[in-house]
Amino acid sequence: MVQQTREQWGTRAGFLMAAIGSAVGLGNIWRFPYIAYENGGGAFLVPYLIALITAGVPLLILEYSIGHRYRSSAPLSYRRIARPAEAIGWWQVAICFVIAIYYGAIIAWSCAYLVFSVRESWGEDPNAFFFNEYLQMSEAPGAISGYVSGVALPLIGVWAVVLLILALGVRNGIEKANKIFIPLLVVLFLVLVVQALTLDGAAQGLNALFTPDWSAMLNGSVWVAAYGQIFFSLSIGFAIMVTYASYLRRRTDLTGTAITAGFANSSFELLAGIGVFAALGFMATTAGTGVDEVATSGIGLAFVAFPQIISTLPFGGALFGVLFFGSLTIAGISSLISIVEVNISAVRDRTGLGRVPAVLLVGGLTALVSILLFPTPQGLHYLDVFDHFINQYGIALAALVMLIVFAWALRRLTVFQNHANAVSTLRLGVWWKIALGVITPVLLGFMMWDSLRTELMENYGGYPSGFLLTAGWGVAIGAIVFGIVLSLLPWKRADALAAQDAEYATATDAETTYKEGDR
Repeated sequence: MVQQTREQWGTRAGFLMAAIGSAVGLGNIWRFPYIAYENGGGAFLVPYLIALITAGVPLLILEYSIGHRYRSSAPLSYRRIARPAEAIGWWQVAICFVIAIYYGAIIAWSCAYLVFSVRESWGEDPNAFFFNEYLQMSEAPGAISGYVSGVALPLIGVWAVVLLILALGVRNGIEKANKIFIPLLVVLFLVLVVQALTLDGAAQGLNALFTPDWSAMLNGSVWVAAYGQIFFSLSIGFAIMVTYASYLRRRTDLTGTAITAGFANSSFELLAGIGVFAALGFMATTAGTGVDEVATSGIGLAFVAFPQIISTLPFGGALFGVLFFGSLTIAGISSLISIVEVNISAVRDRTGLGRVPAVLLVGGLTALVSILLFPTPQGLHYLDVFDHFINQYGIALAALVMLIVFAWALRRLTVFQNHANAVSTLRLGVWWKIALGVITPVLLGFMMWDSLRTELMENYGGYPSGFLLTAGWGVAIGAIVFGIVLSLLPWKRADALAAQDAEYATATDAETTYKEGDR
């Protein structure tokens, strides 16, 4: 493989921390517990673990292998595999841009609520406080009609921290930050879980979460939910792991690292489930209702249900709030860093810019759009629609196309399998090819079909069709168009590297043939 001057992780542990930091994000805390509860409780863990083994870890290994083999950003790596594949890389860059601009806003809310928790600023009605007083949310989407300083200020702070860490580089910025963030996140959440388990009704909440409904195993939607959760929680399908793996040293155990990162992510999700449902059990007991009456996910769980729980705690409410929103903030920042790094790496490869200028250009533009759009009364509407469409028809669809191209059209899985085996202690077998060539594409294809069928039956979230066409379909399709257009532009350096790769492959094949002839 062609040698390139490229930043490197200081240690394998540093890369592992960064990979876990990227995977462990907001969805682990506020999405997994409810998904598990709604899809069979304890029985959900069976399809969930099968999904991890047959889709999550194999996809991680694939992305690690691509990044490590070509030591380049996603667009350049894919172009070196086959020129048309470059479009997928730029498509994933566009996806990361969209996710980054709204992800920062959610982290900013968490920062604000970290402060609000100390004084329980939401008062008697956390729902009205969050939507009406804090976000000042408009009744319907439309043109920007104002600016919310309470969201803007922490959002500016979030972007300042993220861009500073990115400007410091892979080893001195991203790696060192995650070596602090991940242990701190684990400690904060462990303390939160211990406090939650001491609450009245905690056992009721855990029973609701873990009591198995084995009949759910026969429901196809439960399996789709399990694969969807694994897929969206591991930061796969939108070039993050390709980018991070490109900074690895030559001798790195790719397979072992992928397995460790995958199970670490799932372990944190399980821990989050325990903490969240223990707290929801307390909430249900206090209100005299069942857990099913208070169970929720996403924004409603974090910024409405948990403030209600904090307000009703007999003691330690402020500590509980700081632990919860502090965990959300740290998990969010570590993930946001990885998302923006994808775009910085791609632009650096394409333009030859140094790290600091690239961070100022790419990160600064991303931050500017985020700060202009989301601290507004219409911000939550845009966030909701962006998140839905870029996840369903961005991340998942891009991963499906990537697998079809690399596994079916180009038949390159053997190349990446051999590369992973050459540097890893645990060798990949036929199961890896079956997982990526058959199981994962079929499941992703079914998810696409099912999502599109639902989409065409009714408007998502009851939003007006015009708004969904522009902010939803327009953004998702625009990301694809962006990828195609960028891939059509001349790129002499990429062509030169691809030619050198071809020469190297030819020489290697000739050497292998010569050795086999001597036997």
